[in-house]
Amino acid sequence: MKSGLILITNKLEIGNIGGREQLCSLNRNILKDIYKDKFYLAEIIKSPPVSFCEKFAAFKGYIDGLNKDTVSRIIKEIRENNINQVFIDGSNFGELSRALKGLAPKVKIYTFFHNVEAKFFWRSFRCAPSIHALSVFLANFLAEKKSIKHSDQIICLNERDSSLLEKWYGRRSNHVAPMSIADKFVGEKSINMASQRFVLFVGGDFYANISGIQWYVDNVSDFVDMHTYIVGRGMEKFKAKLEINDKVRVIGEVNNLEQWYLNSYLVIAPIFDGSGMKTKVAEALMFGKKIVGTEEAFTGYEDIANRIGWLCESAEQFVNAIKTAQNVITLNFDPSLRAIYEEKYSFSASKARFARILRSQ
Repeated sequence: MKSGLILITNKLEIGNIGGREQLCSLNRNILKDIYKDKFYLAEIIKSPPVSFCEKFAAFKGYIDGLNKDTVSRIIKEIRENNINQVFIDGSNFGELSRALKGLAPKVKIYTFFHNVEAKFFWRSFRCAPSIHALSVFLANFLAEKKSIKHSDQIICLNERDSSLLEKWYGRRSNHVAPMSIADKFVGEKSINMASQRFVLFVGGDFYANISGIQWYVDNVSDFVDMHTYIVGRGMEKFKAKLEINDKVRVIGEVNNLEQWYLNSYLVIAPIFDGSGMKTKVAEALMFGKKIVGTEEAFTGYEDIANRIGWLCESAEQFVNAIKTAQNVITLNFDPSLRAIYEEKYSFSASKARFARILRSQ
């Protein structure tokens, strides 16, 4: 009989429905389903460092709410419940991995990398240089380095991230487990053909989304015979910059993202930078939609890219792909795309992968 697994994760904020949060929530539900009454949970409440001491401690790995008291509490719970497996959801808790290996060396540590944090925050710093951005990069780099050193098993979303880990830290992942998302599709009866065909961009206001959709608006939007709708938390702040012609509409945060997917004709993913996997691609498949995206957007989806849409890098390729889509797409919902989601990126698919990984030695 399993002696138990404890999941270490940031506490999900109410209403926070970003791609990473969706995956954290799904990981939690999967592990709980696998371990049942042997599942334990330790949530860490995110809190930015305020005092000088807290800011200094961040470089020791006490970030995103992790502190000495939290580490002590988690180790106490592991000992009291005879837990032999720890699943750390995020490479930012490397200091916890280090402490666990020192105080509970027999516990097996699995660390799930949502992306390569060092690369992500380095690119953020390069896009908007500041002392704060550099400090965030350094703190996350040092924490992630500890995760690499002290984890028994490392799980990445794709081979690209595994290669990046080797480049940054000299170690590849042990497992590749593509992202999955909870099923929000309630049946074809919910699909309403929109009165006007439109392409949909979904993404919050972080640098890769902003630069990508700005490029698309500037170079593609006016050359296609469809409107473009932009949906995502914080994107309304860029309304003036993005609505440069009458074919672009910025919606911003919405209460019902699912209905936007259902009513859209096509999903676009003009993303040129980042790591991990893009939630918007898996979401599009869940709702039976094809995608026009870049190589970056299709990272992790390479084996099915030619079946789920069109890979583009230039403005001309985007324009041509969208024009082609208008002649090719005949169904507002494509069941073959939905089948790919169910096979590869659903709860059941991810549960089977995790069950195999957690049995590995």
